[in-house]
Amino acid sequence: MPKKVLVIGSGPIVIGQAAEFDYSGTQGCLALKEEGHEVILVNNNPATIMTDNEIADKVYCEPLTVQSVEAIIKKEKPDAVLAGLGGQTGLNLAVDMNKHGLFAEYDLELLGTSVQSIQQGEDRELFRELMDELKQPVPESEVIASVEEALQFTAEYGYPVISRPAYTLGGRGGGIVDNEEELKELVANGLKASPIGQVIIEKSIAGFKEVEYEVMRDVNGTCISVCNMENFDPVGVHTGDSIVVAPSQTLTDQEYQMLRTAAFTIISALDVIGGCNVQFALDPYSKKYYVIEVNPRVSRSSALASKATGYPIAKMATKLALSYRLDELINPLTGTTYASFEPALDYVVVKFPRWPFDKFSNADRRLGTKMKATGEVMAIDRTLEGAFQKAVASLDQTIPEILEEQFEEHLTKPTDLRYFTIVEMLKQGTTIKEIHDTTAIDLFFLQVIANLVQTEQQLKNQNLDKKLLKTAKVQGFTDKKIAELKRIDEAEVKEKRTRFEVSPSYKMVDTCAAEFEAATNYVYTTYAGTNEIAPLPPNKKALIIGSGPIRIGQGVEFDYSAVKAIQSLQNLGWTTVMINNNPETVSTDYTTADRLYFDPINKEVIESIVEHEGIDLVFTQFGGQTAINIAEELSEAGVPLAGVSVDTIAKLEDREQFYSVLQSIDVPHIPGEMCHTMDEALEAAGSYEYPLLCRPSYVIGGQGMVKVENEQQLIEALRETDERHYPIVLDQFMTGSEAEIDLVADGENVFVPDIMEHLEPAGVHSGDSMALFPSQNLTSEVKKKLTDYAQKIVQKVNYKGLMNIQFLLSDGIVYVLEVNPRASRTVPIISKVSEVSLVDLAVKVLVDEESDALNDTAQPSIQKAAVKFPLFSSHALPELDHKLGANMLSTGEGMCLADTTEEAMAKVFEHLPNLYEAENACLIESEHEVKGKSSDLNFAEWIELKEAKVYMNDGNRQIDSVKRIQALKAGVTVFTQAATFNAYVGSLAYNPYQPTPLPGSKAKECV
Repeated sequence: MPKKVLVIGSGPIVIGQAAEFDYSGTQGCLALKEEGHEVILVNNNPATIMTDNEIADKVYCEPLTVQSVEAIIKKEKPDAVLAGLGGQTGLNLAVDMNKHGLFAEYDLELLGTSVQSIQQGEDRELFRELMDELKQPVPESEVIASVEEALQFTAEYGYPVISRPAYTLGGRGGGIVDNEEELKELVANGLKASPIGQVIIEKSIAGFKEVEYEVMRDVNGTCISVCNMENFDPVGVHTGDSIVVAPSQTLTDQEYQMLRTAAFTIISALDVIGGCNVQFALDPYSKKYYVIEVNPRVSRSSALASKATGYPIAKMATKLALSYRLDELINPLTGTTYASFEPALDYVVVKFPRWPFDKFSNADRRLGTKMKATGEVMAIDRTLEGAFQKAVASLDQTIPEILEEQFEEHLTKPTDLRYFTIVEMLKQGTTIKEIHDTTAIDLFFLQVIANLVQTEQQLKNQNLDKKLLKTAKVQGFTDKKIAELKRIDEAEVKEKRTRFEVSPSYKMVDTCAAEFEAATNYVYTTYAGTNEIAPLPPNKKALIIGSGPIRIGQGVEFDYSAVKAIQSLQNLGWTTVMINNNPETVSTDYTTADRLYFDPINKEVIESIVEHEGIDLVFTQFGGQTAINIAEELSEAGVPLAGVSVDTIAKLEDREQFYSVLQSIDVPHIPGEMCHTMDEALEAAGSYEYPLLCRPSYVIGGQGMVKVENEQQLIEALRETDERHYPIVLDQFMTGSEAEIDLVADGENVFVPDIMEHLEPAGVHSGDSMALFPSQNLTSEVKKKLTDYAQKIVQKVNYKGLMNIQFLLSDGIVYVLEVNPRASRTVPIISKVSEVSLVDLAVKVLVDEESDALNDTAQPSIQKAAVKFPLFSSHALPELDHKLGANMLSTGEGMCLADTTEEAMAKVFEHLPNLYEAENACLIESEHEVKGKSSDLNFAEWIELKEAKVYMNDGNRQIDSVKRIQALKAGVTVFTQAATFNAYVGSLAYNPYQPTPLPGSKAKECV
């Protein structure tokens, strides 16, 4: 009999837990439905495909807490729970549910790995005991529960030591230290970060090779290794912050088999059912190894392993949790082999992390055991040189200049710039042996980089003949880079390639290295080897450009838009082709589009795909700023773009043209002045009163946008502005409230489901603000004015497709702040709450000149109130003051739904204490009038208390910043806006435990 299964998601994106769990969770839900089960999903991340009503039968955007989940269980009466696809959040919640007796009380089965096995894998003491039983070596370590015990350990074993808190994600609360002062702070914070107040202190084995095995096990005890991966960086850098190569390149077969056997021994002893990640440290000079840790769930690495091999780990893990055996499941990529066959790779894969330091120039760039990357890219090629180059090209960022005096700091205490520092050092004549002696990076990897440096020198100094051009292309040099090195035009490089018949080939990812026939449409571009992919059959063909790696300001919401666009196009009879390079996402699941190209998003690659496939339309509206920023290059190359022209995009993205458009249609904008250089900006600033808002063009997430209080701050802001983001505009900073709309336009008409109203005042980036949808406090007159202004803009530029507009409401006047000519961060929220797919509407408008889709779409009657809230990864970057402002800081967002805004707000803050019931839970230090009860203690006394949970400080002094940072390091929730804090205090009077499913959920209510 089919079961009703409650699937637990991973919640909003934070550093250490990103879109990979949207991918895994989506696969899991679909696998359950494939087996005839009813799927109830709880996940409060509105930006994901996973929380689309097509994925589960009923979706609850509720807090991921025991009390909240229990309320859903009472209402839905599920038979089973699947928690292993929800990251660390899902695992911790399953353990908590067991501790509170929910599985016994409601007769619930936990599918897959048991709670006991989870605890053995996650509880540091139990894990160490099990490893001792299995005679699996672990580093000299001790499980401790106090700072004093940590000091005793270092007295015996010395420094450096690694701290690893139990039940945490992305190395949260952990790190490497080499002195007593740092140890005290690290352990104190680690004990707070661990849900069970437990930390393992271990002797550092930094410098060993770090190797990961992604393994699967079924109920019969059959184990397979899906993929093994080798970190470019030795032990000491969190694997999420390390460059990773798959399969391993420097292990002997004996070493490979030794670690594979150890991984199987461990997951068998843990009785894991499904996927598991095992991390090892291997001594490069002997066969000695240590087990670092085990994740008894799908992980960041399993998403990478799935995309690297084509083996759908999450889907298979879900089937195994339903008691299937590996030898009775067919591998869907081949359609013929069984899931018990270990994948074979005839290519190499490189994963490269994407860090947020381009936004946070003041952050600590040093890498350690605590993860700091927001996302990652993956590259596939036949050569390691080519894969490295592709990965770097996929990062979509400008690498800062590295000065010679900075070499040592990037190398000895590794930073995000270590790879690029190695490149520079090799260019200057440092030997790979010298770099190896300093970094312990394997000589094989260093030789690969040296090969690239050598080829670059040849490109600079030698004639570009056929042999050199072929070598450069095989090693991943783009036409653009070759042109730059030869100081010639890019078109000339392409012409030479054509003449020399040096052209890209397209290869298949099939899990079996072509040993068996496979019907896969998972493809990568290479210049090494012959072509094996014919174009898709003739039809209307669309290429959808993805958004690349997850970063602050451009997250999984753009993957949602891309996937929905693919589905809409397929429903309209189009053949769809996807290009993206993010291994974490649903768009790079080979079953999503009719063909997936896993490649860098640049003009050269896109142009070659368009030519090879005979693409009719290329869509740039759904891939965030990445796709928009490449539109001009594609247009100039003659690539057929869907929707508006690049001239129209420029009118809305370029600040100078944008203000000109607004003035021509009599739509107010904030007083400001366009500046094309730093000197112009400094001169213009003299005409206005500080504070000013500095706004670059062609950016996302408010990057480079900053409120400046004086000339010195303006100079600092301008120095950090990339040349490509000029012209900038200096706006007079104005107070007021903000609102935004997402709309679909057909050049004449606009469809606006409703208005989204921001809770915080003007000056807080929309991505960091709490927002109410539909709006609660705007008059019908103001709403009409917003819609009228939107229509005027659309008609002026003849805009078609998705558009987002931000407004400022000040002193009775509505100002347009900015227009985003693309899908936005809030499109998934608007679509899910209003039950109108904005992406679907936009696709219909973009592909059908005669479409009357907007007029045929009824205005929704929205019955529920939604509150969108930001989530910050302050655990990963605690040295930053997360005071809200114009530059976006949040890594993800959540949403709660209820009958009223107040009830939804109560759910948002459900995890925080009731400050009226706890004496010292909260400390308020604010110049503004805020509600709530504050502790009588001073900050220094209060922050030492275990019950210190909430800190309100919105001050602008240096001491305020210092206190906020100290509170964040102590794991305290910090509020920096009076409006947000008042909303929290106001929510305490309402019940957060009335589960409200997303509108349009298909499952029947239980009575």
